[in-house]
Amino acid sequence: MTRSVLFVCLGNICRSPTAEAVFRSLAEGRGLHIDSAGTSGWHDGGRSDPRASAEAQRRGYDMSPIRSRKVTAADFDTFDLIIAMDFENLRDLQSIQPAGSNARVELFLPFAPELNRDEVPDPYYEDNFSAVFDMIEAASRALLTTI
Repeated sequence: MTRSVLFVCLGNICRSPTAEAVFRSLAEGRGLHIDSAGTSGWHDGGRSDPRASAEAQRRGYDMSPIRSRKVTAADFDTFDLIIAMDFENLRDLQSIQPAGSNARVELFLPFAPELNRDEVPDPYYEDNFSAVFDMIEAASRALLTTI
């Protein structure tokens, strides 16, 4: 049974904090431990990208308490399910997953097959925050029904 979920992207300022905020809102009251992290440490301690935060606010999500952090080996013990936003981050997570870890490491968008995508595009470069939020909301709703 899944009791904890970690969302992971590269810098932990766009996609994964968006997924954390959306999923936390949808899963409220279910007793799940939800967090996000990045495979890089580029933005450690920093806030979410202002464009992601603005889109979150427009949709009624609060990203203000979220701070960027890098994935650690301990995360593979803390979280039952670790969700990567794209194949590169999935490979990075698989390469650092400690031997004997029981954490499931999976891609996010396959939870919502109707999107016909495997990867959440990085809005930091593409400036497509609204479309990324739509994808993350759909995958979050689907994920919640599976756990």
